[in-house]
This record gives sequence, structure tokens and C-alpha cells, in this order.
Amino acid sequence: MGSAVEQAAAENWRRLDEIIDQYQHQPGMLIRVLQKAQDVFGYLPPEVQTHIADRLKLPVSTVNGVVTFYALFSQEATGQYTISVCLGTACYVKGAMEILRAIEEELHIKAGETTLDRLFTIKPTRCIGACGLAPVITINDEVYGRLTPADIPSILYKYQKAGRKMMPQ
Repeated sequence: MGSAVEQAAAENWRRLDEIIDQYQHQPGMLIRVLQKAQDVFGYLPPEVQTHIADRLKLPVSTVNGVVTFYALFSQEATGQYTISVCLGTACYVKGAMEILRAIEEELHIKAGETTLDRLFTIKPTRCIGACGLAPVITINDEVYGRLTPADIPSILYKYQKAGRKMMPQ
């Protein structure tokens, strides 16, 4: 019997095949299959896109075209928590770059990168739409506003603590 990692990977591929079987005959199935596949794998690497294309009898270029067109799909592994740092005008003027630097220093990664433990990904964004709370970040669906660099360690600690509880031992 394989390692736990190999077993988990095999389980993910089995779940992907079940998803394809469930949706393959429905109208608009490609986006639904891609969404569910991303839920399973966390992102859509080339091998997953190729598998979906083969099973749905579609060109890989069609699958990849959909993946690259829609912002909700990611081709790179991301962390359990995505930290979006608003760099829109209001946030920028009120210190967003200092917030971004504080997050980078705290996590020891740069914008666009993911921590080695795959807990966090930092993504700069143009506007979150919460200008009155500037500067603003979101961590997954939670909004944090009127931030200072000093706020960052305690915010991240909450997610580090929660994330470690969820990680396999």
C-alpha cells in the first residue's frame, strides 16, 4: 500500500472522475467540472486540465482557454488562505504598501507567492470596493480595514493557529 500522500492523490483523481461522470452530459458542464476539480485539487495544473479534456473529449486548448479566461480559476497552487491586499487609490494613499510589506515580512514571502506550508498566498489586487475602510485586506472572505502594519501579526496568527489545526499530522 502506498504512502498517505499517494493515497490522497489517488483519492483526488477518483473524485475528479466521479465529478466528470456526474456533470459530463449537462449543458455548461465544463465550468462546473473545472470548479469542482479546483475544489478537489486546490488549483488546476496542466495534468488536471489534460485529464478533464480527455474525459470530456475536448481539445486541451478549449479547457485551458476557459481556465485562463476566468479569474476564479488558478493554475498555480495557492494557500489555504488567500490574502488580497488592496492597492487601489484610496488604500494606496492610506498606506497599503506598508501593509503589504508587513505581510511579506511576517510570512517571509513576496506578493504573488505561497508559503511553503501552503497556508497563505499573497495577492495584490486593484480594488476590493471598501474604500471607506482603507487600507483594506481580505483573507478569503473576511475583510479587515483601517489597518496599520502593527495589526498584521495578530491577524495572521489567528489564521496560522486555525490552519495548523486543520493540517494532517
